[in-house]
Order: sequence, then C-alpha cells, then structure tokens
Amino acid sequence: MTSATTIAGRYRIEGRLGVGGMATVQLAFDQRLERYVALKLLAEHLADDPAFVSRFRREALAAARLVHPNIVQVFDFGFDERQHQHFIVMEHVPGHSCAELLRDHTRLDVEFAVDVLAQACRGLDYAHRNGVVHRDVKPGNLLVSDAQVVKLADFGIARATDQSSITQVGSVLGTAAYLAPEQARGEEAGPRADIYSLGVVAYQLLSGRLPYEASSLSELAIKQQRESPPALERVNPQVSPELARAVMSALAIDQEFRPGDAVTFGEALRRGSAGVAPFATGATQLQRGAMSAADSAAATRVLAGARGEATSATRAATARAAAQRPTPPPNRQLEPRRAAPQAASAYGRHAEPYRERGRSGRGFRALIAMLILLCVLAAAVVIALSVATSTSQTALHIKHVLSSDWHQAVKDFHQLIGQNTTK
Repeated sequence: MTSATTIAGRYRIEGRLGVGGMATVQLAFDQRLERYVALKLLAEHLADDPAFVSRFRREALAAARLVHPNIVQVFDFGFDERQHQHFIVMEHVPGHSCAELLRDHTRLDVEFAVDVLAQACRGLDYAHRNGVVHRDVKPGNLLVSDAQVVKLADFGIARATDQSSITQVGSVLGTAAYLAPEQARGEEAGPRADIYSLGVVAYQLLSGRLPYEASSLSELAIKQQRESPPALERVNPQVSPELARAVMSALAIDQEFRPGDAVTFGEALRRGSAGVAPFATGATQLQRGAMSAADSAAATRVLAGARGEATSATRAATARAAAQRPTPPPNRQLEPRRAAPQAASAYGRHAEPYRERGRSGRGFRALIAMLILLCVLAAAVVIALSVATSTSQTALHIKHVLSSDWHQAVKDFHQLIGQNTTK
C-alpha cells in the first residue's frame, strides 16, 4: 500500500504510524473534513477470517461508544471493497507513545510519570463504567500528545463486558509481559485486569524495566507466584516508599487485593508521590504483586480477618476504646417508680428503712415484756397454791390480800400488754 492509496474514497494514506499483530496504523488525511486521522487497517492475511473480522468490528463498536478526553476517539469504520480492507478511522494524536518515551529516556521523571498514569486511570475508569475492558494496556497504547494530554489507544482486543468472550481455547490475547495472572490462565479479564496491566506500565515507567521478565506465559506465571519484583524504591531512589506501595498494590496476584477501580489507583499514585500513605489502612502493605503461595495464603487470611472477623489486635483495641468511653447515665425511665409521699423531704428515700427497723424493735420489746409478765404470773400462781394449802393465820391473811388484789393485777396485766402491742 503506497502513500497515494485512498480508503473509502476519502482517506488518503500519508504514512505508517505503527504495526501490530492484527493491524497496521496509518496516518491518513480525511479529504472530506480536511483533517488528519489515524487509519487502522486489518492485516490482509486476516481479512478473510470471519472470527478476526468480527473481533475487528467489535473493536470499532466498543470504542465508538467512548467519548472522553483521555481516550482516542473513533470516528468511522467500514470495509473498502476495492482494497479489500477493513478499516477503523480514529483521532490522530500528535506526540509520542510511552513506548517511544521509554526507548528514548529509559525511564520517566517521577512527577511526569505519575501524571501520565493518573490521566490513563481516568480514561480506564470511564471505559469500565461504560462496560468496556481494554485488555491490552501497555506503553505503546498510551499516547502523550504535544499538549501533555494522555490518551488510551487501540481497543483492538477490547471486549464489552455484557458480550460473549472472544478468547479462543488455548490462546491468550494481549502482550504477555503486561497480562494479569487471570488473563495468562485464560480466564475472564475484568476491569482489575486492566489495573494490573497499568501497574506493570507504572513500574516500567518509574524503573525503566519490567517487574517480571519472562520468555513465555508459563515462565511468567511461575515468576509471578514465586518471586517478588525488585523493590521499586531501590531500583529508582527518587521513588518514595509510599509511591512504591501504590504501584505494588496494582500488581497483587489475587485481583481482590488490587484497587477496586482505576480512580482509586490513580488517587493512590498521587498520594504516594506526595509521600502520603496511598491507602487509609495498613492492610495494603500485604498487596504484593509476586508472593509465594504460602505468603499469598497468609495475606489472604489476614486481609479476610480485617474485612470480616475481628483479629485479637482489633478486639484489644475495641476493648481499650470501650474502657475509655465514658459510662452513660442509667436510663431512669426503665426503673420502677415508687409512689412518693405527699410531703417528701431530702431524706425521703431513706425514711422507709428506718421505719422498718423501728417496727422490728418495738416487737422485740413487747416479746420481752410478755415473757417477764408470764414469769411473774407463774411465780404468783406458785405462791398462791402454797398459801391456799396452808391453814396458818399468816396464810389466811395472804389469801385475803391476794383475793382483793387479784382482779387489779389481772387488769394491770392486760393494760401492760395493750401498751406494748399497739402502734
């Protein structure tokens, strides 16, 4: 295909911008709207393959739905019968890809790299919220315009999440070094797979190297499970430990431990670059991109305990907080109310116990008095019997006295009992 070739009667090819496994990207001039565009042409040897044609058209349909400052916009797509070419017309971004920047500078300045990544996060978040997973995030698909605006390009193997998977059995789409572990295993790729891929890009932009270098998917998977990437802050001393932790959070083997969405990852990168802990809790320190199976299981147990079951440290902290918390006053409304006396005094609440003690004291004294009187009465009866059986003059005199005073004694006895038992 020469520079004089025209596609669809309006797009005049000016030169090549890039070559991929499925397509070639050409710089073209739209003669109808008089503007430069990027023209993506499906490889000729794949043009007759219905599966690849379907995937190529799906790219256009998915990407055309995305209109965002950080995503390359799709203008048109179709099939040129004369050239026998399927094509997609996209926005042309004057500038350089991150792959070209890495080639020229080995690694990027920390502040500039974080800005590039944060813009990419905004574009990814928009795509994810619209049901599109990129599935091929890599430096070559991050375009930096001359105005320092970052745009995600090449949704060539993107998949709308509400459509059927297009991954063939035994094959994996995407560039191996940037694939999430679940992608390498041939599993479904969701939004967090894109976050993992962007984490690999972040590591590379800041260090000038990949976190894992492997020649095959199997070797890559083994290294991900058994090895940890070199500490980012040691590879590049300009990277703060907080920023290194933010990058490593995206490289977690288990996708559940990665940032929940692209916006969260972008915010973590900005906080980390400012020397602030990227996340609110310390649990993310366990989010290592390459942990051994044992370490991964231990981290899973710790994080699961932090989410659901309280650990011993949590319980101790809770107990200390409860002990320091002031005791609330009792709820008076729940206590049974007693009928208040009509003339209550400051000591009204203590009056009743004293009354109870007074009553018991009077009862005890009455019992003692009754016992004494019974003893006296018994003595009198004994004396009376002895006198009654005697015939002496003295005895007769005593009988007369007792007879006259008996009724008076009985009357006094009843009066004494009545005084000690009333009230």
